[in-house]
Amino acid sequence: MATKDPRIDAYIAQSAPFAQPILTHLRKVVHAGCPGVQETLKWSMPHFDYKGMMCGMAAFKAHCSFGFWKAEILFGHDKREEQEAMGHFGKISSLADLPPEQDLIGYVRKAAALNEAGIKNPRNPKANAKREPLPDFFAQALRSNRKAREHLERFSYSQRKEYVDWLSEAKRDSTREQRLATTLEWLAAGKPRNWKYQPPR
Repeated sequence: MATKDPRIDAYIAQSAPFAQPILTHLRKVVHAGCPGVQETLKWSMPHFDYKGMMCGMAAFKAHCSFGFWKAEILFGHDKREEQEAMGHFGKISSLADLPPEQDLIGYVRKAAALNEAGIKNPRNPKANAKREPLPDFFAQALRSNRKAREHLERFSYSQRKEYVDWLSEAKRDSTREQRLATTLEWLAAGKPRNWKYQPPR
């Protein structure tokens, strides 16, 4: 069941006049996309949790920000690296700076689904970290599937590792074979491991 935190009411009320309708709208969007969301304050800013951290918003002197905890999976790459403290939608100074309401609700639904499924953010390895070789059975299967191999080679390290981890975690041979077949099918189509949770391009 959704809960509303009176501290967020106070945060919105104390924000600049331009920010109040933006924060109110974002709050409404999050509740529409995830009826079971719970509100809280983290780092003195409003956050929304659902089976883990999901998203957060903030107001500054001349703009607001809104961002998702698992942005790299939702958007295909981590926009935090591009926009730093500006959230995932740039500097929001009016409602016109936000995507359409239904698009935002869709992002919230996907973020909630990620948490529901227990999917974690990929690790962010250092640029000079040594890449682990592919398991032998995976490398052998890729040799006979050119499209899958080419797409995997174009993926980021974290996207490659998501597939490797999924395959390696299979406890039974039958499960591993089933996952391998699915992996090759998705890779041949250019799909990352968590493609179901990413918005259509």
